Amino acid sequence: MFLVPRKLEPQAHGGRLAIQFPSEDILLITAAPVIKAVTNFKQVSKVLEKFDVEEQPSTMLENRFPNIKVIESGVKQLKSEEHCILTEDGSQHVYKKLCLCAGAKPKLICKGNPYVLGIRDTDSAQEFQKQLTKAKRIMIIGNGGIALELVYEIEGCEVIWAIKDKAIGNTFFDAGAAEFLTSKLIAEKPEAEIAQKRTRYTTEGKKKEAGTKANADNIGSALGPDWHEGLNLKGTKEFSHKIHIETMCEVKKIYLQKEFRISKKKSLTFPRDHHNQSVTADTEIWPVYVELTNEKIYGCDFIVSATGVTPNIEPFLCGNNFDLGEDGGLKVDDHMHTSLPDIYAAGDICTASWQPSPVWQQMRLWTQARQMGWYAAKCMAAASLGDSIDMDFSFELFAHVTKFFNYKVVLLGKYNAQSLGSDHELMLRCTKGQEYVKVVMQNGRMMGAVLIGETDLEETFENLILNQMNLSSYGEDLLDPNIDIEDYFD
Repeated sequence: MFLVPRKLEPQAHGGRLAIQFPSEDILLITAAPVIKAVTNFKQVSKVLEKFDVEEQPSTMLENRFPNIKVIESGVKQLKSEEHCILTEDGSQHVYKKLCLCAGAKPKLICKGNPYVLGIRDTDSAQEFQKQLTKAKRIMIIGNGGIALELVYEIEGCEVIWAIKDKAIGNTFFDAGAAEFLTSKLIAEKPEAEIAQKRTRYTTEGKKKEAGTKANADNIGSALGPDWHEGLNLKGTKEFSHKIHIETMCEVKKIYLQKEFRISKKKSLTFPRDHHNQSVTADTEIWPVYVELTNEKIYGCDFIVSATGVTPNIEPFLCGNNFDLGEDGGLKVDDHMHTSLPDIYAAGDICTASWQPSPVWQQMRLWTQARQMGWYAAKCMAAASLGDSIDMDFSFELFAHVTKFFNYKVVLLGKYNAQSLGSDHELMLRCTKGQEYVKVVMQNGRMMGAVLIGETDLEETFENLILNQMNLSSYGEDLLDPNIDIEDYFD
């Protein structure tokens, strides 16, 4: 048996198999010299979990499990009919069972442009930090998790943030939650950060010394949550936040300095405030210019492309007839099995193709990567022993805890009324600067929730979504801050 990693799933995956099959050789093939390890795991509730993510040398896994061997090489070809993999170091490895955990790769808005950075792995995060120390203005393109974290963390540098949606954080929030967070974004950051409550990503100086061959284009391990902790994200200027958001637009064209000069077009200065729509031509000369689809042009020192990821399936397609999902992932059934014999997949590379629970959906997040890797290992073990296995409970309810703009954020179930159509209603509670609570109801039953701030409602709401109790009789008391809702449903 062996696995092909890129992200976090293989570490959980390999360890479980090593314990269950101590006499089997388990190969972990990775193009990176480090692995991502889960530490300080804590089960917060039935489904919600917190954990730290640390980079560790691959020898850690080999020392802990004698039957695991880590092979540091990229994959050249998968020969599924022959049950073998060819690696870039010229070796061939035969398998009984294989799990593909090769993650995803960033969608760069422009490949080959030295002024366009994608942030995906340790090396690209460190390169970003290095470039930022010399920057007066940068442009961030994208509206997902990395973009949200960046715009809040960056100091001493003007940030033009271009998003294709009406509001920030469209993947995670509705317009109401976005407005709640935007007020924090344009305010001055506090001097002292609130103590870190969950996953830390630590950069390892030792990794560089070990001579990593990783580059942003192919093999780097995906960044952990809170990856920016420990990085100095400060530009050249002496101010905290300076952010301007351009909504409902995308990148139309990128000009290098010489191209822009020849074009005779005019770029804009950084807008002085959110409400001032006056347009002033920029006299400063920048290394790169971005023309947006709203016809505005801004110059900057460099561009951060944070427009999402695509499943990293290319190394495995040649000569193999995998069924693919609409999002380009390898389709897997409810036992994480792909369409080819003895090949499983977990994490960002796969597309969940079973009939999901009414309150679960796939999202390419660290929590799901860990859960899928763990469950895939159980399924591989059960298949090898001829045993049957029930679906893991973690797929009963979508549950994710993270942090944006220094607020704790909990997402439960159909938190944005995904796939519910118009047949639902929303209940809201908001205390500016403190908390934002949104509940999605359908036919008197709770289907999802967004909790921003220290609400202490996550466990109660998780139970209410899971047990599908009819809550019609409670009405708006559900969100009344003067009523201890936990006592209601104790």
